[in-house]
Amino acid sequence: MSWTRREFTRLGVAAGLAAGSARRSRGEDGRASTGGGYDSWILVDGCGSPGEFAAEDGSPLTARAIEDVRASGLTAMNVTVGPVGSRPEHVAFFGIAGDIARWQREIDAHPEALLQVRKAGDLAAAKESGRLGLVFGLQDGVAFHGDLSVLETLRGLGVLVVQPTYNLRNLLGDGCLEPADAGLSRLGRAAVERMNALGILVDLSHCGRRTTKDALGLSAKPVAFTHTGCAALHDHPRNKTDEELRALADRGGVAGIYVMPYLRPKGQPVAEDVVRHLEHAIEVAGEEHVGVGTDGSLSPVALTPEYVEAFAAQAAARRKSGIGAPGEDPGAYLFAADLNTPRRFETLAGLLSRRGHATARIEKILGGNFARLFAEVWG
Repeated sequence: MSWTRREFTRLGVAAGLAAGSARRSRGEDGRASTGGGYDSWILVDGCGSPGEFAAEDGSPLTARAIEDVRASGLTAMNVTVGPVGSRPEHVAFFGIAGDIARWQREIDAHPEALLQVRKAGDLAAAKESGRLGLVFGLQDGVAFHGDLSVLETLRGLGVLVVQPTYNLRNLLGDGCLEPADAGLSRLGRAAVERMNALGILVDLSHCGRRTTKDALGLSAKPVAFTHTGCAALHDHPRNKTDEELRALADRGGVAGIYVMPYLRPKGQPVAEDVVRHLEHAIEVAGEEHVGVGTDGSLSPVALTPEYVEAFAAQAAARRKSGIGAPGEDPGAYLFAADLNTPRRFETLAGLLSRRGHATARIEKILGGNFARLFAEVWG
């Protein structure tokens, strides 16, 4: 893909204008108009990662990334550990272990900014100390789909959130891109029951329609769609239907709305798209069952030539491996220009407030609902 200097300049100016607009949308003190409560709330990103785009390759967090962590005000974030897609079980397991070791090194290097969440009470500890709690989560079950006892080891390592399937099929069930949509296998059903027993949150974000329905009907504990959108607004396999949202709510779960191109038919998402999906989810599932799971890096994205090249290479690799979803366009980046700030939750709070949502509702959506869900599932 070829980019001219003029195109980079235009994109950079657009991002800058959007950031300026977001700053102007706040009060004179720079805070969202939510009664001054933002910095006192439990704020949870249902799926994301500290750092910049480059951090995904395992490089250490930069000083800027740590500054962004402290500036964000976030209390906790579900951080994906391990690879996704078909591979030998031992390769997937060692990938998980390697990522956990990497994040533990970061926690050791930055104890003033980060801590590992192992139980629900750690969210309060993170909030009180002004640190970001890292919740380790899996987005694919290939590491244990041949031996469910591995789940006990993963729980011991601090894995608290698990998706049985990613976009494709594994031995547990079908992901959202499988045309057969065969649902959970017998092994997958046993895995859900084992996760319930271990206090692991079952995440159905990338699961197929039938797999989602099966798990919702089977799980003895509330489940989550940690990062998704509303299919009623844009019919995409990564978005959940109204029926799925209602079933999730009926069982006490939470759906986190992401900041992804799948929120709209074409192009890069903007804050208005996120708010539309949040409001639709609230209308369908109720304010107790909606959250935010950005599915992105915490630090703002700079549209440099290096970023564009790396993003295009990643998109190509996902297509080649078969895990790329419809709409994964090298020109539609995984962020919203008017939310391209570490305090994007504050921007969303202000937008929701100005649209008439009560402060108590906004607090639930930006973290209270996920905190409640974690406590119910983890114990």
